[in-house]
Amino acid sequence: MHQKLFDLISADFTVSQQDLDLCRTCFAQVSFPKNTIIEEEGKIPNYLYFIVSGFMRLFHRNENGDEVTTHINCPPGFITPYSAFVNQVKSTDSLECITGCDLLRISKSDLDLLTLQSAVFKDFSIRVFQQSLAYNEKRSTELATLPADQRYKKLIEHHPGILQNVPIQYIASFLGMKPESLSRIRRQMNN
Repeated sequence: MHQKLFDLISADFTVSQQDLDLCRTCFAQVSFPKNTIIEEEGKIPNYLYFIVSGFMRLFHRNENGDEVTTHINCPPGFITPYSAFVNQVKSTDSLECITGCDLLRISKSDLDLLTLQSAVFKDFSIRVFQQSLAYNEKRSTELATLPADQRYKKLIEHHPGILQNVPIQYIASFLGMKPESLSRIRRQMNN
């Protein structure tokens, strides 16, 4: 499973055998079945996850007790309640495997060790963080400015696998709409 992470890193960085060995030591392989919550709201997140296969989501409950999906991720990607993980504070989000998932996970202390001992992983971590910030900024802008149908079209253009693997209520919540609205948009697009 580590090879997918190595391939992602080596696409932009020159990785030594020592870097790869350190990565293997710090990232543990784990698998979880569908619908497993692996990081819970109200607790300090234990790990940062690299998705080898499967679909995951971050969500919280609003004041009415309804689940609000704030992020959906698929391979290759990193996911965790990031601010809470980095600062080692209680998270306001839960992390759930939507499908069965094969993952690599790393603890905060091992991530700190990895970035301290490997310049490649430090640079890679910075790149992932920058990409995450840019993605979240773009997503916030799109939620605020694009009509619902355009948000849906962009999602299926860039991540078509989500439609086959993620329940419609999670997709609708992620796009900032009710499931009924998403169903109506999908019907209109199919006509």
